[in-house]
Amino acid sequence: QVQLVESGGGSVQAGGSLRLSCAASGYTFSKNCMGWFRQAPGKEREGVAGIAPGTGRTVYADSVKGRFTISQDNAKNMLYLHMNNLKPEDTAVYYCAAGSARFATLRTLNYDSWGQGTQVTVSS
Repeated sequence: QVQLVESGGGSVQAGGSLRLSCAASGYTFSKNCMGWFRQAPGKEREGVAGIAPGTGRTVYADSVKGRFTISQDNAKNMLYLHMNNLKPEDTAVYYCAAGSARFATLRTLNYDSWGQGTQVTVSS
C-alpha cells in the first residue's frame, strides 16, 4: 500500500521560501510519476509541478514557473518542492501525489495516491 507523508509547510511572508518534503513508502519511486498539487479554499485542486520517472523531466504550472522546483531523491524515496519568492496567492494546502504515468504530468487523473496535505500560508 502506497503511503505519502508531506512535511515542511508553514507561514511565511511574501518573498520568502519554503521547502516541502514528501516521504513515500510501498511504492517503486523511480518507476512512476510524482507530483505536487495544491488546493486553496473555494478552489479546485490544481497541479503545481510534476516529475517523470527515469528521465527526471519536469513540468510546472505557469503560475509557479521560475519560482518552484520539484526534485526527488530515489535512494531515500523522497520528493521535494522548493518554493521561492512566495506570493499570497500561493496560499493553499499542498499535496504530494503518485501515479502510474511514465511522463511528467499535472493532470489529477494520472495520480492515484495522495498524501494528507500540508498547509502553506503566505502573508503580504
